Amino acid sequence: MNDTGEVVGRLAPTPSGRMHLGNALSALVAWLSARSSGGSMVLRIEDLDPRARDPEAASLIMGDLAWLGLDWDEGPYFQSERGDLYAGAIARLREQGLTYPCFCTRSELHAATAPHASDGTYVYQGTCRNLTPEEIEERSAGRPPATRLRLPDADDPSAVIRFTDLAYGPRRENIATECGDFLVRRSDGVVAYQLAVVVDDALMGVIQVVRGHDLLGSVARQMHLQRLLGFPTPAYGHVPLLVAPDGRRLSKRDRDLDLGAVRNMVRGPEVVVGRLASAIGLAEEGEELRADELVPRFSWDALRNLPDSIVVGGDFLA
Repeated sequence: MNDTGEVVGRLAPTPSGRMHLGNALSALVAWLSARSSGGSMVLRIEDLDPRARDPEAASLIMGDLAWLGLDWDEGPYFQSERGDLYAGAIARLREQGLTYPCFCTRSELHAATAPHASDGTYVYQGTCRNLTPEEIEERSAGRPPATRLRLPDADDPSAVIRFTDLAYGPRRENIATECGDFLVRRSDGVVAYQLAVVVDDALMGVIQVVRGHDLLGSVARQMHLQRLLGFPTPAYGHVPLLVAPDGRRLSKRDRDLDLGAVRNMVRGPEVVVGRLASAIGLAEEGEELRADELVPRFSWDALRNLPDSIVVGGDFLA
């Protein structure tokens, strides 16, 4: 809660394509969590990557949110317009001696490391951590470096991050061994997601973050950045991913059950809201409901013991 006792949540879509049902589920739960406690919502368009800067897609996403009955009180903010804020945060980390240039290519990283068992990300082995000034100058002539955050050693107590997820309960991660020094800026100058969302959530007063289960592994990194930058830590809640019958998670790239197609398939948003609510136990099978009708039903207690993912087939909206 903020200093007025109000929960401030956020809707934070990426305009790389039309929203799909998995995005809609995360947005619905985020909205219900804030509204059920009398709180407010911030809308932030996460268009950091130039490949995701599609004004038409952003407009369609906002239209889909409104069609679902998910409104907001502040925004939209666009990350593409907030570069100076992110640069300032990176400068603060650099002044503390916590960043260093990294010249590793993606292929080099994949060849040198094994993916983390839980989410497939690669644990950085510190290849560029202790380069001399001369080595940095020499390598800079060949390609621009990325910027990495220097993490504490694995046996340092500050490397262990603990938190309790609103849906999935207590979690523990040693960031040194489970992710390694991570990027805060890519070699092409694009600020990393982890850094940008930490800055934005703090400056926008967001104190509750709700999103898909695939981002559960980001919490420890974001909490570490919050501590370094002197920002408060929001409450975190994650919701199951919706996956296709073959186990593949829904994606915008593959246009899996995107809202453009869905809106042509159903009588109205009540069908979609009802099916999504039923999938997580907030509605009976076959109920058709407006989002605001779910507000009095919502509680995080009802969402505990959910699986990491939920299969949705072609008959999900039938």
